[in-house]
Amino acid sequence: MVPPTSASDFTATQLDQVLAGSWRSPANQARDVYRHPKATLQFFGVQPDQTVIEITPGGGWYSEILAPLLNDNGHYIAAVAAPRDGAEARRDDSALHRLFAADPAHYGNAKIVEFNPRAPVFGPPGSADTVLTFRNAHNWVQAGTAPAMFQAFFQVLRPGGVLGVVDHRAAPGATLEAVKGSGYLPADYVVKLAVDAGFVLHGSSEVNANPLDTHDHPKGVWTLPPTLTLGEQDRARYQAIGESDRMTLRFVKPAAPASAATAAATSAR
Repeated sequence: MVPPTSASDFTATQLDQVLAGSWRSPANQARDVYRHPKATLQFFGVQPDQTVIEITPGGGWYSEILAPLLNDNGHYIAAVAAPRDGAEARRDDSALHRLFAADPAHYGNAKIVEFNPRAPVFGPPGSADTVLTFRNAHNWVQAGTAPAMFQAFFQVLRPGGVLGVVDHRAAPGATLEAVKGSGYLPADYVVKLAVDAGFVLHGSSEVNANPLDTHDHPKGVWTLPPTLTLGEQDRARYQAIGESDRMTLRFVKPAAPASAATAAATSAR
């Protein structure tokens, strides 16, 4: 007899199939060695039957993985900032819209929602199992919208839901003011943003760490691949370093406390 497949084994198998999918662009697949998508999503506890909201997915690097993974039994929602001019043509022509429209077999059930970065709402309260954001928190810190974003993450997640954050990690001991324009963030500052919003830090992982990153590049994180802002200047050196050193943090929204009436009834038993 074949033993039953565990939930974790089932998810791992599905992740392997998605990561090998022919719909993924070769350029995106080449970055798996730096972004470690399988280990990262396993650390965050993503399951194929969940409702997952990815915040500002850009051109869709993780969308190529998450949307097909969740297409049959879950829900993938890409939350994008609303265009300032409200131009419908601009929205419809975005890379993400084109990606989803071109391949309904893998993205047919994916959804795109827009939000106001200064007053963000990502869906009905308690409607998501997981919220994920990859390399975005530094932009919100620079824009002054980070507290509102983290509070909105807390609102849309169900009690017990998970917030997964990956971002460029500053050198130990670096202050926010010293690194604010570099793309790097102190890990303790990101933890504080989440805790202040009501989350509990559930764990951190070194899966996206890069010990070769010295954190002191002339153009910040954009000096390194994939951007390589300096062009041919010291290109081989920065390619040898690889992509930035990144923190990988898992937060949990605490379960809702029992009501006073429920607590009183329980204590009287």
